[in-house]
Amino acid sequence: MIGALAVPALAAANSGGGSALAPASSPSGSRSATTRATANSMRSSETSSAAQNGNLAVSSTGDGITLVTHASTMLRNQLTFTGTAPSGQAGRTVEIERLGHQTNWKWAATVPATIGSDGSFSATWHTNHIGRFSIRARIVQAPTSSSSAAALPAVTVTVYRQSIATEYGEGFWGQKTACGQTLRRSTIGVANRTLKCGTKVALYYHGRTMIVPVIDRGPYANHADWDLTEATDKAMGIDGTATIGAVSLPAQPARS
Repeated sequence: MIGALAVPALAAANSGGGSALAPASSPSGSRSATTRATANSMRSSETSSAAQNGNLAVSSTGDGITLVTHASTMLRNQLTFTGTAPSGQAGRTVEIERLGHQTNWKWAATVPATIGSDGSFSATWHTNHIGRFSIRARIVQAPTSSSSAAALPAVTVTVYRQSIATEYGEGFWGQKTACGQTLRRSTIGVANRTLKCGTKVALYYHGRTMIVPVIDRGPYANHADWDLTEATDKAMGIDGTATIGAVSLPAQPARS
């Protein structure tokens, strides 16, 4: 069942928000080798005003191995990987590996699985890191060459942190955000206290997910972590303030 492995519906919160566009009296103060191909597939160069389904099963087949898991989960939840291996591999170990910002863009062992007599395998990762990861399955044997590694099955998974998000916008249309953007009713984006302007952030709420940029500073009230523009709230199906899943998506540094 997809819902059992994906992000659960998150409870609504009831606090208000505030961003760098708040009035001057607010606490804001002032406004102010597979690795390359895989990483490229993980990076999003565009944002969208439409949310997508985040409760998806994802799968990939390569080098005779099939890997299946879910695209979204929350930090500290269990994420299960299942699949099949080529015949004659019963008893061998399949290593589920991840690659992302948290692993310094190198493949890191995540959880092992043993291939059964029918060629199937299953393993569960008790997620202990947030981020967007490429996940692959590799049969443990001789060192993997770059050519054989390129054929391994790989899928993309996002691990979100539970966060409080507030909404802002009305009353500030036409004003400049701390990142220099004119705030409009249709503006998609979030405010954050520390992330660089333009940083992509993945959001998750009740099965919906979208990637939006940091466009402002804030919030500065009610213990909120993010301030979503009104258009972002509507696209995600949020009414005001809510507890959501969120994670920033640092891009892989360019290689010299």
